[in-house]
Amino acid sequence: MMQPAAKKPVVVLGGGGHARVVLDVLRAMGYRIQGVIDPKELAPLPGDVRWLGADLGCVRPVDCDLALGVGSVGVGPRNLRPRLFADGKAAGFQFVVLRHPTAIVAPDVEIAEGAQIMAGAVIQPGTVLGRNVIVNTSASIDHDCRIGDHVHVAPGVVLSGGVCIGEGAHLGTGAVVIQGITIGAGAMIGAGAVVTESVPTGARLKSAR
Repeated sequence: MMQPAAKKPVVVLGGGGHARVVLDVLRAMGYRIQGVIDPKELAPLPGDVRWLGADLGCVRPVDCDLALGVGSVGVGPRNLRPRLFADGKAAGFQFVVLRHPTAIVAPDVEIAEGAQIMAGAVIQPGTVLGRNVIVNTSASIDHDCRIGDHVHVAPGVVLSGGVCIGEGAHLGTGAVVIQGITIGAGAMIGAGAVVTESVPTGARLKSAR
């Protein structure tokens, strides 16, 4: 019987707060962490993690996979995640899927490359997560949701069943979306918002609706 291929070491892009969470998940999953890439040398880095350099030119796809350590604080030009993901793919790298051991994920959930599922998240049957999605700490996604590429579902967000979220949208901390709602690509849902009707592409929703 063939043995499964050994995991490559992982390099984390970015060294800020989200990167520390990513490093914790990687350790919990048993990955070896090769180091961190960031435009500036960071000191101190957690544990024995070392700074490798300022850009992807210091590592090779044959030697390591990548994990994005840059979070999402907005949409459009403020969101570096889509660009960094595209740069990594263009350079030939693979992005690992992160899934914290405490997350509850139904067996049939589809998870695309680079998605990150953080501690305490719950994802129910029939859900599809696009590339480079963040399902952050203690977020809850119910059945049959569709989450587009590069979406950030922030800590404590609750999605009822059948919610569709377009590419690059950001759902702020603690937002609640009722069943069957569609949130358009690039939309920004403010922290604590209650979304009771669909949100157009590129819209900003800061208050209860």
